[in-house]
Amino acid sequence: MKVTLATHGGLAAGINLRLPPRVIDADTLPEPVAEELAQLVAAAKAAKPPMEEGRARDAMSYTITVDDGGHQVILTESDTTMSREFAALLSWLEQHSTGG
Repeated sequence: MKVTLATHGGLAAGINLRLPPRVIDADTLPEPVAEELAQLVAAAKAAKPPMEEGRARDAMSYTITVDDGGHQVILTESDTTMSREFAALLSWLEQHSTGG
């Protein structure tokens, strides 16, 4: 499984345009860490985002793409509509990923 995180908008929008997406390849992770990632992905895929709270000035939006054995799932949420499960996956990816 390969998971990619791309960010859009917010105060750092101009800077983020130049940064490559963050990428995690679960095949390169120790088994317990890869299992943790798989659990977070499954929870985020199953979660329903909260109702739209409206637009927030300079809110960030996040696109997490999960490639798993030729099957691709794209999850997109924002600072104002993020489920707890998506937030947990986002936080994990930000802590464990590198650009490129």
